[in-house]
Order: sequence, then structure tokens, then C-alpha cells
Amino acid sequence: MNRNIASILVVTAAAFAGQAFAETPTIDTTNFVPVQSRAQVQADLAAYKQAGVNPWSTQYNPVKTFRSTQTRAQVTAQYMADRDEVAATTGEDSGSAYLAQGTTNHLPASATLAGDFVKVN
Repeated sequence: MNRNIASILVVTAAAFAGQAFAETPTIDTTNFVPVQSRAQVQADLAAYKQAGVNPWSTQYNPVKTFRSTQTRAQVTAQYMADRDEVAATTGEDSGSAYLAQGTTNHLPASATLAGDFVKVN
């Protein structure tokens, strides 16, 4: 039994006794060619600071100054008019049954739907 344990320890030690070689880092030799000059980049930075808007900032909020062109009542009425169609087109069948009925007013006249039957002679 001791002989088996000793042989396992010798084999394990031999397996891990090899040297570890560190690989050299990859050296990228391609030259960087900037699109803008340093002065242009600094001018852009100054313009962002002056405007007070930096789209790369973590605090950038494009909706902060948004103003709607419609009233709340108009948006609510549009939602109420379209919600049945949205529910039908986002259902389990992706709206194919709803579109096959031909009840939509938003489709162009030349649209061919999955439910349309075309007989080929």
C-alpha cells in the first residue's frame, strides 16, 4: 500500500516538475494614424464643455430638454386607437392571423399577406 502511494506521488511530482515558460507579450507594430489632429480634438472638447453637453458622459440625458409636439390627450387617444392592433401583431402568432383577416388600415394596397390565397395555373 505504501509502495502504491509512493509511486503515485512520484508520478504526480514528475508531472508537475516541468518548467513554466511565460509567453512574451504580443507587440503590435502597426502605426496609429489619427483621423483628427490634437488641436481638432481639443477644439471639440472645448465645444462640449461650452455647450454643457457631452454625449459620452455617464450623466448625459438627451431627454432632459425634450418637448413633445403633441398634447397628452392626443397621445392617449392615439394609444387607445392602436392598442388592439399592437396586441394582435405582437401575439403568439406574430400577428399573422390578424393580418390575414385584412382588417388593418396601415398596409399598402399591394401587400401580399400569408393568408392570401393565390391560385397558380
